[in-house]
Amino acid sequence: MAKVEIAPLRPWDDFFPGSERFGKPDVRDLAKWNNRVVNNLLYYQTNYLATAVVVFLLVGLTNPFGMMLGGIVVSLVFLGSVWAAENRAMIKSFKKQNPTLFVFVVMLASYFLMSLFGGVMVFIFGISFPLLLIFAHASMRLRNMKNKLENKIEGAGLKKTPMGLILEALGQQEDNLNKIQDFLENEMRKKLKD
Repeated sequence: MAKVEIAPLRPWDDFFPGSERFGKPDVRDLAKWNNRVVNNLLYYQTNYLATAVVVFLLVGLTNPFGMMLGGIVVSLVFLGSVWAAENRAMIKSFKKQNPTLFVFVVMLASYFLMSLFGGVMVFIFGISFPLLLIFAHASMRLRNMKNKLENKIEGAGLKKTPMGLILEALGQQEDNLNKIQDFLENEMRKKLKD
């Protein structure tokens, strides 16, 4: 198994280029949309982390206790859900069949627990808002060839990154070996035609 590596910070003009590199996702093809989101999460993970840290710091400066509490609650709910998915067959099959809904349930449980502590606004601005920004960018950013190649290397297990481990824990990386084989076969066919 490859050791965990931190992905490089992508240049601003690659992360946020002109409007021609953004496109509305096809909501009728959820598999294709999910693929775009997962691949962008892997490729731009360090940029997303930097974006989240900036928002966390801004919210954390205004309400440090609420931000710490929110971070702890979300972390515990996430770790508990991953543990439950690994140790309970019913939850594991639900996560495998509905990965996006599983993440939504985790966030909903975090929201509920934060409402018990009175920190809903901190949760919304400090945790949900960065996730919404990241999801919006990952949904609309069109992929380039470098993005696709990096994701194939990650999916083959030749390189492991923190986001890759998180997506694997959420059940989003299982079909990558088949996708890699298809990608390589298509590239070989293109080369043979030339």
